[in-house]
Amino acid sequence: MTTNSYDADGEVLETKTVPPLNVEQLNEAAAVFIGDLMQTPPMVSAIKKDGVPLYKLARQGIEVAREPRLIHIYNFRFANYAPPLGQFRIACTKGTYVRSLAHELGQKLGCGAHLATLRRVTSGKFNLADAAKLDDVLKMTTVELERKVIPFLRLAAT
Repeated sequence: MTTNSYDADGEVLETKTVPPLNVEQLNEAAAVFIGDLMQTPPMVSAIKKDGVPLYKLARQGIEVAREPRLIHIYNFRFANYAPPLGQFRIACTKGTYVRSLAHELGQKLGCGAHLATLRRVTSGKFNLADAAKLDDVLKMTTVELERKVIPFLRLAAT
């Protein structure tokens, strides 16, 4: 299924039959995207054209030319596939539109695709594994909080 936003929130544009696939075939198809790529940002993005975010233009049915940007994909591997949903991990540079990669992979496979969900687990030096749930934070003592909270000056240095 393809959507106008390349994710599950978008309007469905086309539905096709998914060919028989397995994780190995998906990884083979995904491997083509590893390395330096020029990626055109999707219309549903916060990038501005003449001071107006593209997503606002897209909501009005206006499509404008966008300049491709250099991105790098370090790793793109599927862990699971239960038709029609695949689960993958990707390591990429900032500015990469993962939903665009999902769309492009679907085009390559001939069946279309969109991103159903996205969970960012790492951003720069930060990792979700180091995070704490709000309920747990509210129960922490001052000493525990001091060990867990990242000082502003350390954040600013990253």
